[in-house]
Amino acid sequence: MNTMTLWHISGWEFAALAFAALLVGFSKTAVSGANTVSLAVFAAVLPARASTGVLLPILIVGDVLAVLTYRRHAHWPTLWRLFPAVAAGVVVGTLFLVWADDGVVRTSIGAILLLMAGVTVWRRRTAEPDEEPDSVATKPGRVKARSYGVLGGFTTMVANAGGPVMSMYLLSAGFRKLGFLGTSAFFFLIVNVSKVPFSAGLGLIDGHSLLLDAALAVFVVPGALFGKWAVNRINQRLFEQLVIAATIVGGLQLLLR
Repeated sequence: MNTMTLWHISGWEFAALAFAALLVGFSKTAVSGANTVSLAVFAAVLPARASTGVLLPILIVGDVLAVLTYRRHAHWPTLWRLFPAVAAGVVVGTLFLVWADDGVVRTSIGAILLLMAGVTVWRRRTAEPDEEPDSVATKPGRVKARSYGVLGGFTTMVANAGGPVMSMYLLSAGFRKLGFLGTSAFFFLIVNVSKVPFSAGLGLIDGHSLLLDAALAVFVVPGALFGKWAVNRINQRLFEQLVIAATIVGGLQLLLR
């Protein structure tokens, strides 16, 4: 982060980052994809590339809390289908970060998110109401898992924007609320931890960024607790609508930023 440290951030800027960290906790235990707003806040307060390195440990804290909350609801066949493709996407994303500028990254990911949100809305309207996530065992299901996996790995590496990608995949696969949250919790914990060496190698994580993370991590906990309370009061239809809305907002803010 060069000379950017906790002590160079104003009170208002720290308050904005603290709110974004709280929203990370909420998104991990309630509405996945809502942390695209956090991505925008971090990128507005901190240098664009440095913000991804600061945000990553905050996301991992949220992932740990989500796993502790929803660990019994994960659908592991889906996870095993996704991981190899995601690994490939992370590698491609790392290479892309070496030469791509922020404008190209934001525009391409924003367009992808909006396209996937539209496709998911269309698929949900035409799908059978009781569709189950075991479609990953079919050939079309495997192709879809690999496609979304590569795209998810790429977007999570270049902009920490993999949440909306995987949200669209899990919704299109027919996951119900708790299965959605449990599967995404393990998915992002494993993927985000695996990204740490890549981010550190690119200079996006260092002692200064970790100092700021230590100050912000405490705000993730109340957000996660509020999310756990709220999710039991959100029905399935509203849950899906909120996830899609968060994805659209994330895509728009990436395109317009």
